[in-house]
Amino acid sequence: MRLETLAVHSGFDCDPATKAVAVPIYQTAAYAFDSADHGAALFDLEAEGYRYSRIANPTSAVLEERVAAMEGGVGALAVASGQAALHYALVNVADTGGNIVSTPQLYGTTHTLLAYVLPRQGITARFAASDQAADIEKLIDKDTKAVFCESIGNPAGNITDIEEIAKVAHRHGVPLIVDNTVATPILLRPIEYGADVVVHSLTKFMGGHGTTLGGCIVDGGNFPWEEQPERFPTFNLPDESYHGMVYREHFGRSAFIARCRSVYQRTTGAVLAPMSAFLLLQGIETVALRVERHVQNGRKVADYLRADPRVEWVNYAGFEDSPYYPMAQKYLGGQASSLLTFGIVGGLQAGKDFYDRLGLIKRLVNIGDAKSLACHPASTTHRQMPPADQLKAGVRPETIRLSIGIEHIDDIIADLNQALGMAATASVSAAA
Repeated sequence: MRLETLAVHSGFDCDPATKAVAVPIYQTAAYAFDSADHGAALFDLEAEGYRYSRIANPTSAVLEERVAAMEGGVGALAVASGQAALHYALVNVADTGGNIVSTPQLYGTTHTLLAYVLPRQGITARFAASDQAADIEKLIDKDTKAVFCESIGNPAGNITDIEEIAKVAHRHGVPLIVDNTVATPILLRPIEYGADVVVHSLTKFMGGHGTTLGGCIVDGGNFPWEEQPERFPTFNLPDESYHGMVYREHFGRSAFIARCRSVYQRTTGAVLAPMSAFLLLQGIETVALRVERHVQNGRKVADYLRADPRVEWVNYAGFEDSPYYPMAQKYLGGQASSLLTFGIVGGLQAGKDFYDRLGLIKRLVNIGDAKSLACHPASTTHRQMPPADQLKAGVRPETIRLSIGIEHIDDIIADLNQALGMAATASVSAAA
């Protein structure tokens, strides 16, 4: 099936009990066992079935199968948020210590996780000078456990050369983990270019309506954990906390995602609620249509802003003079995402004046909503980062990030126009 069809049908046909064609919401904490032996077989992972909704839930299972199918993975785990998904994915490879090598263009909270939280757990973060494969390779050593990047940086808008970075990571025997939140599998499927693990904040474009938090980890199933038992002992040695389970032997290609579920979700409990899984499934059914409209509107907004003399600069990968234009051709079919940044004439204060005068476009820190959204990253998502790190992440003091929605383009541009006009008036008044 094609992506648009997978988004609607994969993982579920109809409810066997009632023949309902909508995915049921299994609002239950636990599931009955046929017998003591049946319960034991489930806990030993020898039988298929459900035990407790902290470990797995039938509604969430449909969501997991659907996202895995769309990304081309062998399995997935749905969790409570995108940050939980990223945390689980990183510690799953590095919970015995070591380092993670990352591109510098990151979402602010992701930078905080890597730079401040994981080091307290014995995991070091190394930030490359750029998102180029050569800069990443310089930082990989025998203690590196993974390379991490965002397929499209938030808010930098950079498009990472996943194929080249995957080659570098694999040459040194480590997996590549990619956050594909901004692109979604509609624009880009990182596993096809060598990524080993994909993470999502389903809260964003996949859910698409700004109502529901959720995250997902997708296992590509291709990384050979068994070839480096010393580097990745948790996949190759018996897990004493789980009946001596050897994940690579028991689960084969699905070892990574199985360990995420059995070790991290089971014991730390960042569980996605069944109702949230249901709501996210509703969003995913229309993600292909929405992304098409997002991309169309994003292009028109970028062109409008670039032609407006009140705008100083626009960062948009769809422009031919963008350094990421070749990557847009290679990975996004010549398109660019609806996430873009810009700065207006007058700098920081003028940008704040513009931001405060938006009407239709909502001022908040989410992205990927059906509604158009605006954010001033230096004041919000990247506020905790030092100024130098903000610049590396693509955030200038005056940067405004736009996530362009699916409204009529004339209404979006009308709101931008009036806010630019009010900001220009305020700047003239201040100068006088």
